[in-house]
Amino acid sequence: MSLLRENANVELFFALTRFRDGFYDCLDARADTLFELTDAVICTEAPVTSLVELSLASVFRRGHGALYDALAQGAIDEERLRDLLADQLPPDSPPIFGVDVTTFPRPNAECSPDRGLHYAPCRCDGDRKVVPGWEFQWVTALEWGRSSWTLPVDARRLPQGACPVTATAEQIRDLTRRLGTQPPTPQPAPMFVLDQGYAAAALTHALGDLPVQTLVRIAGDRVFYDGRPGPRKPGPGRNGIHGQRFALAAPMNLRRPDQMLIVPDTTNYGRVEVRAWQRMHQRVARSGYFARLGDELFTRLPIIEGTVLEVRVERLPDGRSPHRTMWLWHSGPHAPDLDVCWRAYLRRFDMEHTFKMMKSQLGWTAARLRHPEQAVRWTWLLIAAYTQLRLARDLANDLRRPWERRPRPGKPLTPYRVRRAFRHLRDRLGTPTRLPKTSHPGPGRPPGGRNTPARRHRLGSEMRKTDIPAKPGGKKKG
Repeated sequence: MSLLRENANVELFFALTRFRDGFYDCLDARADTLFELTDAVICTEAPVTSLVELSLASVFRRGHGALYDALAQGAIDEERLRDLLADQLPPDSPPIFGVDVTTFPRPNAECSPDRGLHYAPCRCDGDRKVVPGWEFQWVTALEWGRSSWTLPVDARRLPQGACPVTATAEQIRDLTRRLGTQPPTPQPAPMFVLDQGYAAAALTHALGDLPVQTLVRIAGDRVFYDGRPGPRKPGPGRNGIHGQRFALAAPMNLRRPDQMLIVPDTTNYGRVEVRAWQRMHQRVARSGYFARLGDELFTRLPIIEGTVLEVRVERLPDGRSPHRTMWLWHSGPHAPDLDVCWRAYLRRFDMEHTFKMMKSQLGWTAARLRHPEQAVRWTWLLIAAYTQLRLARDLANDLRRPWERRPRPGKPLTPYRVRRAFRHLRDRLGTPTRLPKTSHPGPGRPPGGRNTPARRHRLGSEMRKTDIPAKPGGKKKG
């Protein structure tokens, strides 16, 4: 048994080494500095609160000026790095991916271009739910079962004013193409799980020719139609083409579900009931995504069919009774597996653990960067750092504190504890970077040179500074 475990550890060690070498090959400019900056993020035990403080780490052998120069002038082959991340997907895992957006806040950076107002989960004044900054959309592979681990495979910044449906569809298409380069396996179509902020019908139309499944949460006030004409209307005129009305907020729907699943007893939710109504559709309007299609839909708007799922649980994990029903929209090349769908949507919340790790420990939002291109490079470095932690979760020792709990049997260490022990593992891994060259202080500013003020950028495409709402009880600036 010990021999098998030792062989498995050797395979994991070489897998981690291959990823580090492959990541180094993806760095086109300032490769040594960017790679050592990534190591500094992982090997620093304390949370990253300042970007320049990373230059004091022992694994970072350059100066603080080289750190900022690498983020400003460095280059990363993003397409090659996406291929490398897709190769890390376990071949025997279910192809389930979570898609979500998060904000890189830059509230006071008036010199940073292309900022917009994006959703923020919390504001200190309790009034505003948006914050100025850049919006990033992440795609992460989810594990089957409760876990604080995910595998980020893509992250892209959404430019200000971009269509979210088109950007999401393009990102899903690109990942699906990369998955197609892997050896064929008898697995179902990949499933992409999205939250309520995405337009389910529009995304289904944008991915209509792609063999993927989409699972989107929908609001409980939506109205659907079954597409089956009812009794003939009296008098002249055309009979309705949408069919019978199906309101999710109705106290009781008389139409019987096409599929039904009952799980009598679960650990966290008690009795779970899942009902599905197939071939349902919404009335779409010529606005938003459909307004961007132009003359394609000039004559008639399309009817986009999918499956509406209702999920009812007996209790929540904390013992409270659920205050509302969860509704999901499924579309794909085949009928949904109800047991897979409701469990897959619960796994989407594992992305919150990844975002928390990125922001509170690895310092994703702690970097005060001026240009969005620098934020994109910083994001890729942290994704590579997190992936190394994931590959090392079965190799790292548990350096727990006396007051911390022991890990559960059969469960891997949390990302926080793996990061604590990674610096000892890094001594065995080595580094592909070269020794820094000796340098001398530069000539400095030429005589007579003066600083020029940086250019200020407006917040959003048309918003002016006077349009920003004031604090409660205060006045607008103007």
